[in-house]
Amino acid sequence: MRSRGATVSLVPLGVLAVLAVGFLALPNLRVPNTDQPHATLIVLGAAQYAGRPSPAFQRRLNHALALYQGGGVSQIVVTGGRRPGDPFSEGEVGQAYLKNHGIPASALLAETRSRTTVENLRFARTMLPPRTPITLVTDEAHAPRALALARALGIEANVSASPLSKGVSRSYLLREKVALVAYALIGIRL
Repeated sequence: MRSRGATVSLVPLGVLAVLAVGFLALPNLRVPNTDQPHATLIVLGAAQYAGRPSPAFQRRLNHALALYQGGGVSQIVVTGGRRPGDPFSEGEVGQAYLKNHGIPASALLAETRSRTTVENLRFARTMLPPRTPITLVTDEAHAPRALALARALGIEANVSASPLSKGVSRSYLLREKVALVAYALIGIRL
């Protein structure tokens, strides 16, 4: 005979499991792109290879460039550190890329220490005046998690996401969804 307490405790776990599986089955969780970016953008790092942005990073940088050229953006912080042995950081590579595409050096900052999204946000925030509203520039899959982290850090933010490439890996999409499910279930721990 089953005790009543065991049945009750299994129901919430079962409901959570069904919700988690349903969430993971979604093709993409989308955060609405802002029509009006803030004057300050933070471009979240991706990767760089020998001083050149990776394809994913280049899409983010090109998106930031288009936002800047659209008007209203006066400052861009490009984030990302370096892996051991790398001569370049993502922040430096992104800053140089945008400068080479016509954005004045006075509008660009490079955050060069971070290795994670939380660090991207924390370190970039220290480079800006307090309570500066920002627009995050990242890709569609990363946008929901990045925005959740920014808000958990108390950053006034919205997001403008670059489109994903057709060849984006399923493991990347799954990792972003699993992280969001974890945040929903256990909260964001910073």
